[in-house]
Amino acid sequence: MAHESTGAIYTAAGANLAIALAKFVGATVTGSSAMLAEGAHSVVDTANQILLLVGLKRAKKPADARHPFGYGREVYFYAFIVALLIFLGGGIFAIYEGAHKIRHPEPAADASLFGYALPGFWVNVAILGFSVAAEGYSCFVAMRAFWAEKGDRSPLSAIRRSKDPALFTILVEDVAALIGLVIALTGVVLADLLDMPALDGWSSIGIGLVLVGMAIFLMIETHGLLIGEAADPEVVAAIQEVVGAEPGVNHVNEVLTQHLGPTDILVNVSLDLADDLTAGEVERISTRLDRELKARVPDVTRVFIEAQARASSERVAGREKAGAVGG
Repeated sequence: MAHESTGAIYTAAGANLAIALAKFVGATVTGSSAMLAEGAHSVVDTANQILLLVGLKRAKKPADARHPFGYGREVYFYAFIVALLIFLGGGIFAIYEGAHKIRHPEPAADASLFGYALPGFWVNVAILGFSVAAEGYSCFVAMRAFWAEKGDRSPLSAIRRSKDPALFTILVEDVAALIGLVIALTGVVLADLLDMPALDGWSSIGIGLVLVGMAIFLMIETHGLLIGEAADPEVVAAIQEVVGAEPGVNHVNEVLTQHLGPTDILVNVSLDLADDLTAGEVERISTRLDRELKARVPDVTRVFIEAQARASSERVAGREKAGAVGG
């Protein structure tokens, strides 16, 4: 999914840069608060896409002595920073700007282009219309990539279980941007029709609330990935199936998995092996399981196999469970 994520990010970055320039021009010539808030939102989105690209690139660095499991979680860190920037740079700024416009309402000023006077209202409508078209295309690209990944799951369930924050961050950003544009367009139109410039400020606050809500959602999702999430239950079940079918394995005590990156899964398996196996046979079983697990689940990159008697494993699990309850 890395290729799909990168393509969606480049598309979103290009669209947001063009949209930001158009919005700031509109805000400068008309004085629209909603337009200024939307411009700031687009600048933040463009910076966010650059950060996600940096995260994806840094995540590809090979493992070294200091980071023996690689740098895959870099993308999770940068995705969390993106959510934080959306909250502060987009949401809070839009709410502040909207509150200022409500206290000091002013109608949209007319613009001048090559000596011709243009009504500020139509300038804002034209820019927002262009923004809807550009953002809609970006959202379509992100949605197509996301749909290819989600399978039969519902969109919300797919986001909650996705291990690729770059892709779902772009998708959520684009959806929030389209909602914000609809709010901005509604505010601009109502402010002109009802001759109530303060409605422009209220639309800016609405945009800010959408961004704050979206940022909090992204923070929650990326936080779980950042501290370490297990692989999907289907992946764990496949691992158990492969390991359980191996001759010489009496019992699968425990399967522990953790995502070190979107396509980088660490697997630790505790097995109760037959007592009559020789050291050479145990070694061959370990080698065979490592090969078969990586073939069955391509995202599995590291496999650790622990030979442990079933009774001993259950005692350890019982003590850990008791400690968790006591804590």
